[in-house]
Order: sequence, then C-alpha cells, then structure tokens
Amino acid sequence: MMPPGYRRVCDGDWFIGYGVEENRDKFALKRQEEPISVPREGFHLAFAAPNRASVDAFYAAAMRHGATDNGGCGLHTEYGPNYYAAFVLDPDGYWIEAVINTPV
Repeated sequence: MMPPGYRRVCDGDWFIGYGVEENRDKFALKRQEEPISVPREGFHLAFAAPNRASVDAFYAAAMRHGATDNGGCGLHTEYGPNYYAAFVLDPDGYWIEAVINTPV
C-alpha cells in the first residue's frame, strides 16, 4: 500500500525508494537481512496527498488490501478546518494516514 501517486522509483542493495519521478525518491526504506527493530505501538506514518480525491483513493485501496478503518476518510475538523484525511490500520496494525490540509 503506497501513498497516492507513489510507486517504486529506485532501489539498490540497501534501500528501496518510492516517489513520483524516476530516481527521485520521497520515501525510502532501508533493506535489512534480519529485523533489528519494528515500530512500537502508537507508530503513526502520514503521507501528504496532492488532493482530496487521492486521499479517497488511498482509503479505498487500503480497505481492498486488508486494512482496517481507524477514524474514517473525509474532513476531520478536529485537526483544523481543512484537514482532509484517511486513517487506517494496515494489516500489521500500524496507523497509516493520507492527508491534505489545504482549502478545496
């Protein structure tokens, strides 16, 4: 499950990079042969979305791929008047969010 518009744009022996332009990663994961540690309870990863439609698309894709709703998808005024986000728990139980915080 990648944030809206992201795809694998580069990789090497020690990393995988995701973004929108070839060889220009915006998010990278380090490869490891054995897990050293994993995120603990409360881990929260938020991706900036380019528009509200992409937040909706992220939420729909997450649900199709086994995520669980963790606060819904839509306008969350408790965080600000323009805070449009989707909150899910991924299949491993981590809190993943796609968000845009700008007026329509």
